[in-house]
Formats: sequence, structure tokens, C-alpha cells
Amino acid sequence: MHAMGNREDLLAGALRCLKEKGWSRTTVRDIAAAAGVNHAAIGYHFGSREALLMAAFTQAMEEWGAEVGRALYASMDPAAPAGQQYEAMWREMIGSFTANRQLWLASIEAFVQAEHNPKLRELLAASQREGRRGLAASIAGVDEDTVDDAMERRIGGVQSALLIGVLLQWLLDPQHAPTASDVVDGVRALAARAEAASPGVAEG
Repeated sequence: MHAMGNREDLLAGALRCLKEKGWSRTTVRDIAAAAGVNHAAIGYHFGSREALLMAAFTQAMEEWGAEVGRALYASMDPAAPAGQQYEAMWREMIGSFTANRQLWLASIEAFVQAEHNPKLRELLAASQREGRRGLAASIAGVDEDTVDDAMERRIGGVQSALLIGVLLQWLLDPQHAPTASDVVDGVRALAARAEAASPGVAEG
């Protein structure tokens, strides 16, 4: 192994610590021990604990997205109506909440920590924008490079808001959290409500 440690080992060690200890309780020494390297390797490869934890979290989210994508591809009928495909996507996402509960809890803790850590806030904001773009592309069925800022905010941003809200409900009270069909029915009801609103008239 390189004298300053292995980048992949550090990412794996950081992710393990995130799942086991959470964001705030994970120390540099914890990560180094989990990775089996000297703690100086963190600064050498990533610059800071926050940057390493963020890199590990981002990689885990990318792997999660790819996993959900593969599951969707294997289970979804491309000839099915868009509503059924959207519900299938939610079914896979909700199923992943329990399978990856510790990782999702770490992400919620990271959001809280970011309020007092400008660097972490910047990293999370950038990751959020990237995630919204990916969500918009997935839902619209287009290449991510074609997603403009408006599409990112309107489709990706709203889908991200729904995802986080449903996630929190499943983390706190899974027995009463909305199912995939509940989410889709709710989106339809909200869309109908928005469509019925008079243009240019704000409702109280």
C-alpha cells in the first residue's frame, strides 16, 4: 500500500463510519482505523474529514442510484403507462429506504451539521444540484446533459422534495408512511388541484 494510504480504502472506511457512528461522531482516527491507514492519509487524499465524508456519501448515493436504476430496468415494462412506471420507481426507492436506513440517517444528520459548517453546506448544495439534475433526467427519460436549469428546479427539485419528505416518514414511522401508490395518487390529486386553480390568482 502507498505510504499515505489508499483512496478507495479511505472511502470505504468513511462510509462504514457514517453508517455505524453518524456524521458528527465520526472522527479522523475512526476513519483511519476503519480504513487501516495512517490518519495523515485523509489530508493527503481529501484535504479534510468533511471532504472525505462527503465524497464517501456522494459515492454511496451514486451507487444507490445505479442500484435502483438496475432494479427498475429489470422490473419495469417499458410499454407500461407513464404512471405505472413512476409508481414502480417509487416502489424501488421506498424499498431501498429500509435496506439503506443507516446511510439515509447519516444524510439527514449531514444536513443539520451543514448549518454550522459552511464548507459542508457548500459540498451538500453542489451534491443536491447534481442529484436534482439526475432525477429530472430520469423522470423525463432524457440525457442528463440536456437538462436545463428550469427543468432541474421544476422536475428535479420537486421530485427531490417528495423523496426527502417520504424518506423522513419512512425513517420515523414506517407503519404509517405513504406507499408507492399513495405517493402517485397524491401527486395526481395535487396536480389536479393546481390545474383547477385560476391562472394568476393566489389561493389562501
